Amino acid sequence: MEDCLSKKIEITVSEAEKRTGRNAMNMQETYTAYLIETRAVESQNEGQCSPVDSLWRRYSEFELLRNYLLVTFPHIVVPPLPEKRADFVWHKLSADNMDPDFVERRRIGLENFLLRVASHPVLCQDSIFYSFLTQEGGWKEMVNETGFQLKADSRLKALNATFRVKNPDKRFTELKHYSDELQSVISHLLRVRARVADRLYGVYKVHGNYGRVFSEWSAIEKEMGDGLQSAGHHMDVYAASIDDILEEEEHYADQLKEYLFYAEALRAVCRKHELMQYDLEMAAQDLTSKKQQCEELATGTVRTFSLKGMTSKLFGQENPEQREAKIKVLEEQIQEGEEQLKSKNLEGRDFVKSAWADIERFKEQKNHDLKEALISYAVMQISMCKKGIQVWTNAKECFSKM
Repeated sequence: MEDCLSKKIEITVSEAEKRTGRNAMNMQETYTAYLIETRAVESQNEGQCSPVDSLWRRYSEFELLRNYLLVTFPHIVVPPLPEKRADFVWHKLSADNMDPDFVERRRIGLENFLLRVASHPVLCQDSIFYSFLTQEGGWKEMVNETGFQLKADSRLKALNATFRVKNPDKRFTELKHYSDELQSVISHLLRVRARVADRLYGVYKVHGNYGRVFSEWSAIEKEMGDGLQSAGHHMDVYAASIDDILEEEEHYADQLKEYLFYAEALRAVCRKHELMQYDLEMAAQDLTSKKQQCEELATGTVRTFSLKGMTSKLFGQENPEQREAKIKVLEEQIQEGEEQLKSKNLEGRDFVKSAWADIERFKEQKNHDLKEALISYAVMQISMCKKGIQVWTNAKECFSKM
């Protein structure tokens, strides 16, 4: 962890800016650009003020970076990006991806993504990631030159592997089920939170009605007027505080959403393992088939029904020279197949070892982060309830003085 990029440079996404430009179809579009600032940590430790390097990136460039990392490091649980459009929001919060509040939350999420990658022991060492932070011009071309798109597995192949793997690794199967359940539970939790936020918003705004009524009442009362006016003021302040409270609560929801999206990153690792296992099984099956063909040619017996065997019976057997030539070709293919199978077995073992080490790292991170987020959320709710009690205590004192 001492070699992590996050220990060497400070990374911030400091601002967001609405822009208008032309897309790939030469059509005008409005988008948001984010300012990434980096500063060396070493010079600060020595008491010097290092210069800040800055550049602008679009959300689509963050997506390109993450897709590159997913393909290049298939054994890594790659940190997710914040949502492109808002989901699981309470109805008073805009779901417009150009809304300033949403853009601000996404800015925080993008900064968190960069910090996650920079603090990862493997991802932080990638040159493309470093260039993303430091080289504005020509970065896209640099990514495309890596040819990572050609290495990406097709969805059809991944789906085929899911259903046709004969001996799936139990650990990865369980991990896939866990990620599905994690996503389901967090989705449900976020929906419940949005409903509670709606009700809470209503309760707070009702206090605003109390404030209006007390203020109107105070205007027609002489002896009770001051007490009613003060109580109304407390109610108005309480009602107005709900917007800031729910905006703060939305940041806790974003922390949960990060792990909602992490569930898909876990499944991506599981799918890659299924593909490798499927390729391994296909290679083993092909090798077995070639060995059987070689044995049948050498002994002149056909153990299973095949089109070749039927053809031989109809049109006669091959001469010895032809048979020897075929056996030689098959023996070469068998040797190649054995080496390939050995290589795939080794690759599979390395993948499992690396993937499981990163999954264990992810689990520790997840347990720590979710624990902190839920505790902070509980503390916020307790604080909010205490403020409610204080408001009514103050109102009681106002009524008592009337």
